[in-house]
Formats: sequence, C-alpha cells, structure tokens
Amino acid sequence: MESTPPPEPHAQPPLRAEMVQPSPLSPPPPRRRRTGCLLLLIVLLGLGGLSLFGLILSGQMGLVAFGSERHVREEFVSHNRFGSDKVAIITLKGVIVSGEGHMKRQIDQALEDKKVKAVVLRVDSPGGTVSGSDYIYHYMRRMAEERGIPIVVSMSSIAASGGYYVSMAVGSTPDSIFAEPTTWTGSIGVKIPHYDLSKLLADWGIKEDTIASHHLKTMGSFAKPMSEEERKIFQGLVDDSFDRFKQIIRDGRPEFAKNPEALDKLATGQVYTADQALENGLVDKIGFVEDAVDRAIELAGLDGQKVRVVKYKREPTLASILTGSESRSTQLDLASLFDVTTPRAYYLHTWMPAAFSNGQ
Repeated sequence: MESTPPPEPHAQPPLRAEMVQPSPLSPPPPRRRRTGCLLLLIVLLGLGGLSLFGLILSGQMGLVAFGSERHVREEFVSHNRFGSDKVAIITLKGVIVSGEGHMKRQIDQALEDKKVKAVVLRVDSPGGTVSGSDYIYHYMRRMAEERGIPIVVSMSSIAASGGYYVSMAVGSTPDSIFAEPTTWTGSIGVKIPHYDLSKLLADWGIKEDTIASHHLKTMGSFAKPMSEEERKIFQGLVDDSFDRFKQIIRDGRPEFAKNPEALDKLATGQVYTADQALENGLVDKIGFVEDAVDRAIELAGLDGQKVRVVKYKREPTLASILTGSESRSTQLDLASLFDVTTPRAYYLHTWMPAAFSNGQ
C-alpha cells in the first residue's frame, strides 16, 4: 500500500496583469489636472471679461459702441412719414444745469436741417441754474431768428422757474404757449441756497480755518454763519438775476410789458396750475403736444398733409441698448462735489439745488 505524499505548502498564485479602475477617491491622472487648470483659466478669463464689461457699462472707461451721445437721432412722430417739410420737437426734460449736452445738440440739429420749418419746445423741467436756463433761451432764440422759424411751447407736467424762463423763447408770437390741464408752471423767482452747518461742525470739533486773500473770498461757506455784509452782496446778485427774469418774460409776453405791475404780483415764486396760469396770462392755451404741433404748422404756413413731425433722441450707446435706458448714469465725483457746494443762483422750483448734471 502506497503512502500518500504529504500536501505541498500553499503555493503563491501566478501573477497576472489586470486593469484596475481608479476609485472615486483616487487622485486624477495628470491629464485631468491639466484639463482642470484649463477650465480654471477659462473661468478666470470669463470673470475678468465680466469685470471689463461692467466697467464699460458704468462708463468708467469711456468706451461706447453703436453710436455716441454726442449725436442725436431723428425719430418719426406723426403726420406724413415722407413729408418734405418737418416740424421738430425739441425736448427739455429734468433739471437744467449747464444748458449744454443733449439739449444743445437738439438745437444744433434743428438749426442745420433746412427741412425744419417750425419747432415745438416740449418742456418738462422745474428749472435749474440761472446761466444754464439763459444759455438754452439764448440758443433757442438764435435758432428762431437765424432760420426765421416759429417756436411753440408745449408744457408737460411741470414748466416752472427756469423751465418757464426757457419757454419765453417763443418771443412775442401769439397763442404759442400750451399747457396741459395738469401742468404746474410759474415759480418766477431766484434763490441762492445756503446751509449753515457751523453748529453741527462745532459739535464734531471741526472749525473753519481757511486761509484766503480777503474775508469775502469765503462768503457762502456752510462752515460759518452768513454775515450781514455777505447777505447784502448775495441779495444784490439775486435781485439782478430776478430783474433779468422779469425782463425776459416781458419780452415774451407783451401784455406784461404794458402792465409790469401785473407781472410783479405773479413773480413771487408761487407755482400755478394750468388754469391759474391761463387766467393770469402766463400761458395762452390749455392743450397737449398735438395741439402745439398743429399751431406750429399753422404759424409756418405748412400743409399738414405734407409735414413730417419728428423728435430728437440720444444716439444709443452700448450701455443704453443693454440696459434699456437712454440716460447716462450719474456719478458722484470730485467735480460734482465742488459744484454742489458752490454758491450759485437758481431759477429752480425746489428747496434743494441740483447735485448732478443730466446733460441739459
């Protein structure tokens, strides 16, 4: 009987090459690292592009596309789209600061376009600076005189103070100022805003310590009370501007030239409704912009069937197209800060002066 050989020790199983899938926790292979870096780079570039895009929209870089706000574009409003003669609607909207900008560009456009035979000045403004209001008035009158074209005013929700001053650009043309039934107008007067913050600054331990060539050089400072000498000087500036305001009205409203006392009774700074303004001779008619257009056509001796009524709008920029807004964003900068703290005379129907420009 043969004996069974003893069992051999457990042998090591043969080695075989196998493909092993990396576990989810395994580090990514080098190629994936490169892919991840590339994606990260794309994301960073994208964020940088968004930042650049934001700067463009905010106007910080001054870049524009699809037009420039230095130009205006003409938009058809009514009557005959293919009419040979034009009635141009020039729009004055918002607080008047310098008088330049979009308002001046509208005037220039109408002045240069020989097809424009009459102008409707559409006013929706509480007024603004004395110089800005007079600037617009001057160039509106120059346009009318150089081209010999009539101007008709259409007052919107408000045409007060400087807004009324500019409306006198119609000259002595009869039945040329229209106010809507809900218009507020008048507010004939002048002011130089001043705020005495000296007590507040004293509580904060701040003292006026300006070095100047003369004590009147700092007149109007909000860091100290106004002296009687300063008040008398400022009152003289207001009185001169007020006299000019009333003279402009007498030039545009001949009935007040014949009866200046009647104007003095109205020129108290009070604002009037459309009906009150009509009763007191500040406006000629109660009506809407369409009525003003019809009157302009009549004054120019045009055929309404052959007239194209247009208005001027800002040339769109990249920012305005993407945001749907035509107005430029206002920015608080050093120039704006100095401007709002400068003593200045206003034809303005509000208790607070304008801090920012809207391009008018």
